Amino acid sequence: MDSLTQAVLGAGIQGALLGRFQGRRALLYGAALGTLPDLDVVISYADPVSAMTFHRGFSHSVFVLTGLAALMTAGIRKRWPDTGYSAWRLFLALWLVLITHPLLDAFTSYGTQLFWPFHPIPASWSSVFIIDPLFTVPLTVAVLAGLVWGAGSRVWRAQAWCLGWCVVYLAASLAGKNMAETRVQEALAARGVRAQTMFSAPMPFNTLLWRVVVRDGDGYYEAVTSWFDRKEPELVRQPLHPELVPPLLNSPQYIRLAWFTGGWLRHDAIGDELVVTDLRMGMTGYYTFRFVMARRQGDLWRPVLPERWASSRGGVDELRQVGRRIVQAQPPLPLAEWSLRNGEGQVPAPVETLLK
Repeated sequence: MDSLTQAVLGAGIQGALLGRFQGRRALLYGAALGTLPDLDVVISYADPVSAMTFHRGFSHSVFVLTGLAALMTAGIRKRWPDTGYSAWRLFLALWLVLITHPLLDAFTSYGTQLFWPFHPIPASWSSVFIIDPLFTVPLTVAVLAGLVWGAGSRVWRAQAWCLGWCVVYLAASLAGKNMAETRVQEALAARGVRAQTMFSAPMPFNTLLWRVVVRDGDGYYEAVTSWFDRKEPELVRQPLHPELVPPLLNSPQYIRLAWFTGGWLRHDAIGDELVVTDLRMGMTGYYTFRFVMARRQGDLWRPVLPERWASSRGGVDELRQVGRRIVQAQPPLPLAEWSLRNGEGQVPAPVETLLK
């Protein structure tokens, strides 16, 4: 999640547990500690794929952060032995502030290495967008109230209620994810298409409108559906181009990217460049992470040190269409038109045409 959300979440947790002992300082300490795991962004890497896939690594490990909370507790108790609260209460506050950072990150689509130094596929529960006002604003208001009026009982209760709201909101987001995947599975099954694997994520700034990506052979479907829909999701099918994978198997960055994304990659030969796209983030035509990973030399592709492929994330017009689509199914989002941006000369056919 964004830094503001992590800061106010940390502030709210420490304020709820230690506010009556530390006063306003609890909010400031919690805000600083809540953003600490993201300091790994200051580490420099040789290429953008490494920068992407090593972020949310060791600094987001539940093992590392638990150890850090224990060390901080011991150090604080040694320096200030008479604080008015127990070492266990201090450890619990510090641990929760630290550990909720990567856990909340895991609810987004990016990928969080919760169990580093072990290497399962990074956790990506993908049920909230990286910036979600309905999650962040109530917490922000409660924390600001604490900074202005102090850690009184009313402020403490407001912070506790906001933390409860965060839990309820995350649970509701998982329900939305299940709704979206179920609808898309049913729509494809009605057309005789069985989903091999599926990935879903909310569209920007909400948990009401969802995009669902379904792998099917050498292609994939991208679908959009909303809680308010009464009709089937709109769908567009696009190519994965698995035939472009072999030249990349000698690239350690490609191997790591495939692991990090759980294999949700698309490959496009655009001119003399082989572009690899992470299908989990953004939306068709406006994917967030695209990388040049090979260049054509004669008839062969040669892996290169990855470079970011210049691609738009969409603008005000696209965002306005997404916002309208939350409550209005017609007109549908122009998925086929947007998809023209994915690869040179590749025109995706509407699903109704493909299935006739």
